Amino acid sequence: MNKVTIKDIARESGVSTATVSRVLSNKGYASEEIKEKVRSIAKRLNYQPNAVARSLKMDRTNTIGVIIPDISNPYFMKISRGIEDTLQKSGYNLIFVSGDENSDKEKKMLQVLTEKRVDALVIATSGGNAEDINRVKNSGIPVVLIDRKLETDSDDLDLVVEDNIEGAYQLTNYLIKKGHTKIGVVNGSLVSSTGTERYLGYRKAMEEHGLDLDPDFIFNGHFTQEDGSNAVTYFFNREEKPTAILSFNNTMTFGVMLQLTRMGLQIPDDILVASYGEAEAAQLLSPDGIVSIKQSPYEMGVKVGEILINRLVRKINKPVTEIFEPIMNVKTKEI
Repeated sequence: MNKVTIKDIARESGVSTATVSRVLSNKGYASEEIKEKVRSIAKRLNYQPNAVARSLKMDRTNTIGVIIPDISNPYFMKISRGIEDTLQKSGYNLIFVSGDENSDKEKKMLQVLTEKRVDALVIATSGGNAEDINRVKNSGIPVVLIDRKLETDSDDLDLVVEDNIEGAYQLTNYLIKKGHTKIGVVNGSLVSSTGTERYLGYRKAMEEHGLDLDPDFIFNGHFTQEDGSNAVTYFFNREEKPTAILSFNNTMTFGVMLQLTRMGLQIPDDILVASYGEAEAAQLLSPDGIVSIKQSPYEMGVKVGEILINRLVRKINKPVTEIFEPIMNVKTKEI
């Protein structure tokens, strides 16, 4: 069945397409009799307005594109919820896509969203697409970086991030002060700013305490649960094993904890786990003794939403940088 158009309604109503357009858009004059007739026929024919045509005419779509690296990660879902809760009050809808920690897929998603003519773009970049992201911004589409920075200068872009260096420094410093010098580090992708900054925070604390950086105690991953599991296997196949594991995101931490549990090890009695970000399922495995950096993803999403309202509604164009400070979170059991 062909899609019903304004011409079909005009033909059924016996009026011009211009009159039908005025009635359906509620703009301009038409008698009450004509309005009732046109609306009744439109309802009977199940007429659906052409959103693309309307957006072309109004030069806006009331949609915001959101690219996140892992759509299954609760951290990014909370960020997205904060954005959505803030923007829906102003009539905006979100289109979510995942870059899957893959720069090629992220680049494709950038193209898809710009072709859909989103009014603004929010991105937690996996890295490698700074040129394309800046091109989107230079085309007139507002861009907000969330959680991750670009690898090149981005002072003219809105930025909402955490102080990753400080957070990783605090975690590492805590472990060292508890007597741990053999710390197995589970890195995320060093292509992304979160991966590199958290590693820098770890290195800063180790160097301050005069401890060597042993490459055999460092596992480089890509922020996945499998990386966490593989890191544990790697560490425990070594002759010298770590007394603590430091994982640089919540998804990898979950993989770490699952693998330790499979191996029959108790947390924290057999080994201490410290995590940048809270693994939501951690309480099922070990209710006490988990050391983590408490993050504020929902609040970060709300901040992104407020920035976008300033850009799109209030037309305020001064770039904003918001840095959320880390909060150490140690559960009740004494370690």
